[in-house]
Amino acid sequence: MSAPTSAVAAQPPFGRLITAMVTPFDVTGSLDLDAAARLAVHLVDEQGNDGLVVSGTAGESPTTSDAEKAELLAAVLDAVGDRAHVLAGVGTFDTVHTIHLAEQAAKIGAHGVLCVTPYYSRPPQSGLLAHFRAVADASELPVLLYDIPHRSGVPIATDTLLALAEHERIVGVKDAKGDLAAASRVIAETGLAFYSGDDASTLPLLAVGAVGVVGTSTHFCGPDTKAMIEAYLRGDVAEALRLHQQLLPIFTGIFRTQGTILVKAGLRLRGLDVGPVRLPLVDATDHEISHLTEDLAAAGL
Repeated sequence: MSAPTSAVAAQPPFGRLITAMVTPFDVTGSLDLDAAARLAVHLVDEQGNDGLVVSGTAGESPTTSDAEKAELLAAVLDAVGDRAHVLAGVGTFDTVHTIHLAEQAAKIGAHGVLCVTPYYSRPPQSGLLAHFRAVADASELPVLLYDIPHRSGVPIATDTLLALAEHERIVGVKDAKGDLAAASRVIAETGLAFYSGDDASTLPLLAVGAVGVVGTSTHFCGPDTKAMIEAYLRGDVAEALRLHQQLLPIFTGIFRTQGTILVKAGLRLRGLDVGPVRLPLVDATDHEISHLTEDLAAAGL
């Protein structure tokens, strides 16, 4: 059985498997660039990632300075930029600041930017349209929109996405909205590449034409997640479903508490210590680590 033609309608601008990388800190809470380089190499060479997002919300971007973001991006580009797409998270609730971060990322050499919906202020759709267009106008980098209304407070409406798709540098969406019908329409009517922004929704979104995932649990399950995507795209839906069901415990378990907290705990369990989280996050409890260990085992990891 072949995968529907819509499943491969849009070409993936940043590959199919992308991880939103956590940001390593040392024991004092300072940025650890050596650990960042090691983690990036692990994610690309061992976990099979086609790309990485640095300074996304999984990377604790609200608590890192612009200078730290610049240093982190440069370190990851130096480590893996010759063999993986490296995107900079630039989204904030301030358009001027977001533009500054996009321009900074372009100067450093990022391959693209991830731009989340401005959060907390709940702008109207006309404001979202103007915000994203302003960011896309600010540099020559391709833009991946990030639609996550349960965190940002407002969705990017379908009509807004259709309008944004007309901009030559807005190339895709990291979709964590959970509306398959809306995603189906945008995929059908535009050339936007949809990436799942919710690990467990990757296979359902592939079925309506998505191209891949920007994941969190993919710090641990990159090879199997890529195998799931590739199985679906070559028409082996049964194998894709088997892998989806196998990986569900970690796809969902990584969010038992805040995802960054559990990723850092899980990496530490695997001998890849990336340090603590920064407040207002707090490190995982023994109980949370026990659950995480069970979830990893249940997923065959």
